[in-house]
Amino acid sequence: MEFFKIRRDIPFMRYALIFNVVSFATFFLAVFFLFSRGLHLSVEFTGGTLMEVSYSQPADLDNVRKQVSALGYTDVQVQNFGTVRDVLIRLPAQKGVSSAQQSEQVLTSLKTADADLILRRTEFVGPQVGDELTTDGLKALAFVIGGIIIYLAIRFEWKYAVAAIIANLHDVVIILGFFAFFQWEFSLPVLAAVLAVLGYSVNESVVIFDRIRENFRRYRKMTPHEIIDNAITSTISRTIITHASTQAMVLSMLLFGGPTLHYFALALTIGICFGIYSSVFVAAAIAMWLGIKREDLVKTAVKKDEDPNDPNAGATV
Repeated sequence: MEFFKIRRDIPFMRYALIFNVVSFATFFLAVFFLFSRGLHLSVEFTGGTLMEVSYSQPADLDNVRKQVSALGYTDVQVQNFGTVRDVLIRLPAQKGVSSAQQSEQVLTSLKTADADLILRRTEFVGPQVGDELTTDGLKALAFVIGGIIIYLAIRFEWKYAVAAIIANLHDVVIILGFFAFFQWEFSLPVLAAVLAVLGYSVNESVVIFDRIRENFRRYRKMTPHEIIDNAITSTISRTIITHASTQAMVLSMLLFGGPTLHYFALALTIGICFGIYSSVFVAAAIAMWLGIKREDLVKTAVKKDEDPNDPNAGATV
């Protein structure tokens, strides 16, 4: 399915060096902010108090959030839990204040607006649990990256695997750099979004690499530079359809999903935009600079009855 078809190939690789300089400058800035500012981790990672309360009528989450924030909590997660009357509140740990004192303080404030409020449960999430989540999250990220490298190396060739994984890590680090620079809260849903972006980005790279492989077999007189330009140009319509529909759904979550889905959708939005960019200007360009050629994908076989020293011997499969 195509919305349109471009007759002349767009010379993407002519400007690959310029875009990659900009790209790697952004990458190094992201790394700098990650080390200098660090991620603003949520309660799941740092520890804190978890409260579940039940209202007699559908809860106004914005109102609950304002009441809790008025107590001096700047990083509060408020969301429905099960029904519209049940609310889950996550409070960051405070020095010198116990979990019981935190929950009692919040409960007293919330009961001023609704005296029928019921506290269902309160739990303390210790820093040890946060450390385990951090370790497990990093392990999940490492397994995803390793799986992608193995898959691409088997399906294509090591040059493509290296190019794709550099591009995908580029996307992940830039997402984390945005969260570090603006000090947006990094929670488990955001980690899930980062892992989703990895898969989403590699899918775009695989589509382009597949077309490059087909072009090497089809156009024998084209240079690798021209092969890549043709592959990217011929997949533009598919890219627009796929990413526009996905981004429309993500934007609906970003605009109408409320604070609970805000950072999750924000991470996906950044990842989708940079995923398209990196697949075209980072993955394809690095593969080109690594010296991909027809011989990497198209094997030659020499017939038994031909002289192997004959330059005209052999047939391309």
